[in-house]
Amino acid sequence: MKTVDLVVPCFNEEEVLPEFVRVTNQVIATLPEYSFRYILVNDGSRDGTLSVMESLAKEFDNVKYISFSRNFGKEAAMYAGLEHTSADYVFVMDADLQHPPAMFPQMLAEVSKGHDCCALYREERKGDGGALRTGFSKLFFKLQNSMSSVKMPYGAVDYRVMSRQMVDSIVAMSEAQRFSKGLFCWVGFDTKWLPYENVERTIGTSSWSFWGLFKYAIDGITAFSVSPLKWIFVIGILMLLGAFGLLLAWIIMAIVAEGGTVVPTLCGIFFVGGIIETSLGIIGEYMGRVYIETKNRPIYIAKTKNIEKNEK
Repeated sequence: MKTVDLVVPCFNEEEVLPEFVRVTNQVIATLPEYSFRYILVNDGSRDGTLSVMESLAKEFDNVKYISFSRNFGKEAAMYAGLEHTSADYVFVMDADLQHPPAMFPQMLAEVSKGHDCCALYREERKGDGGALRTGFSKLFFKLQNSMSSVKMPYGAVDYRVMSRQMVDSIVAMSEAQRFSKGLFCWVGFDTKWLPYENVERTIGTSSWSFWGLFKYAIDGITAFSVSPLKWIFVIGILMLLGAFGLLLAWIIMAIVAEGGTVVPTLCGIFFVGGIIETSLGIIGEYMGRVYIETKNRPIYIAKTKNIEKNEK
């Protein structure tokens, strides 16, 4: 019998967690050829998520949990869960039921055929933030794929099932600032992509704000591409050429118009100043990432758990 671990990051999921386990258990019951285990990761929730996890663990023998000392972020929660897996196949999914457990049979069928991973992508973003978030998401995937050798299909989500070998490869990359969507693609392996229709969240509310998603997108771009640094060099060359052009224009205007160059000069100063500040910001972003990584701090700190690493 093949074993399957379900890694589920949770942040303020007190309301939805019991329903998630109930619905998932219904799907699991249709797959008797697999042995399933939950690994629920409490990412410093401020509600009663941990209490719900403890109750579920008492009710079901296959429910395990890890609870952080504070909120370390979804990326850290996924890493903690993956680090504690030992099954033949490992799912990563959200607890809000927007990643439908009903896809289990189809996804497991694909890895059973020999694929190392079966991952999903959204065909549309129904109930996921409206036109603004949809447009921003499309822009992110376009920029990410144009600047990096790591390619992701539009609408790619974290929901996937992976082989033991692929999971071990991801866990071996212990970088503190993680962008799992990119890491899943970077390690390679044979991935089968399946479309699915995103469903609206019916219980609880999403903890992702637009600003949080924006910062997450910046992390994704800087984690797998140095193109912004190359852009600074190109912009510098263009500014140098532009400076010669402005100097020539200023000389001509000074001769012909006897003044009147104050406004264009000020505009040029503000433009150059803006470019400099933007360039410093980009360089600072990369330097900040190096600074964080050199600290070598743990990705997460577990306060309590009922599972140990490599526990079967």
